[in-house]
Amino acid sequence: MLDTSAGFLVDEGRLDALEIGAAVLGTGGGGNPYIGKLRAREALRQGYVMRVIPLEALPDDAVVVSVGGIGAPLVSHERIKHGSEGLRCVRALEKHLAISVDAIVCEEIGGQNAMEPLITASMAGLPVVDCDGMGRAFPEMQMTTFSIFGHCSTPSVMCDPHGNAVIFEHAISEKWHERMARACVVAQGGASTLASAPMSGRFLKQYSIPQSYSQAIRLGEAVVAARQAHADPIRAICDSENGEVVFRGKIVDLKRKIEGGFVRGTVMVQGFDGYEGQVGSVLIQNENLVFSRDGVAEVVVPDLIVILDIDTGAAITTEMLRYGQRVAVLALPCHPLLRSEAALEVVGPRGFGLDLAYRPMGRAEKERKPS
Repeated sequence: MLDTSAGFLVDEGRLDALEIGAAVLGTGGGGNPYIGKLRAREALRQGYVMRVIPLEALPDDAVVVSVGGIGAPLVSHERIKHGSEGLRCVRALEKHLAISVDAIVCEEIGGQNAMEPLITASMAGLPVVDCDGMGRAFPEMQMTTFSIFGHCSTPSVMCDPHGNAVIFEHAISEKWHERMARACVVAQGGASTLASAPMSGRFLKQYSIPQSYSQAIRLGEAVVAARQAHADPIRAICDSENGEVVFRGKIVDLKRKIEGGFVRGTVMVQGFDGYEGQVGSVLIQNENLVFSRDGVAEVVVPDLIVILDIDTGAAITTEMLRYGQRVAVLALPCHPLLRSEAALEVVGPRGFGLDLAYRPMGRAEKERKPS
């Protein structure tokens, strides 16, 4: 039996911290967490309860469904969701498979997708498991540890704000599921919600990124504490996540477009504060994929590349990047599961068609300065 007494409740204070932490872990993508927070806060004020339970509370035979948004983050920023998309996905999946879901799990802890499972689970009267399938955000559905380590995510259900529901009965591979879902989300207006085929508690205990919600909330609380103490929130993020500042500068050029259901582009940053004379660039596909200095790649996926407002330490999602912003670029190490050989085939640079080698970042003792 599922132990729902374990774990913690998410209140408005924790939502505020989660917004900050999910924005950092989102590496620019996953949808705008502020919008997700507003939706989740409204659900709380309507009386819904949001409970997060640890992995250990799941029986091995628990039926767990992952829920997340799919589409271009820019669309989700401009078109607010109806609110019941995730619940409709879960109910349609239960009916289609003649199952009863025990808990909801997060596809990706980054961005607005950290909020979507909480909203869906609260409406369904279910808990959310303290884990996810990425430990960050990635642009494609097959880029979860669930899929990488053998889970077949079909049958799945996709719902849009208009009331449409589409069932993907079977895909011959996880990549084909992504292709079909991506084509469908474009037809649905560029942003929808999807629930994937159920997983067992046993599988999640082996192949999920553990304590994702705890990590995101802890990270957000560290930033809040730094601001209240008039300390450096960027240093607080680095200390919390073993991160490293790799660049500081001003955005001087930005190319961004929606293509094939993704936001793609490049942001150029002219260095200052010890980085004068250098030019940093970040390659974008919904998320920040590669940081380069003077044309040489230094940090690549699956390690996290985060662009922050240099004054507030707030993470800037890709759709909110603007010319003239003063930013710091951070690198954070990914979870060890993502550095496995199987994972790098999917979420390493070659998984994105990039002719780059992955070199794991290590913790820097101090900010990198020009020699």
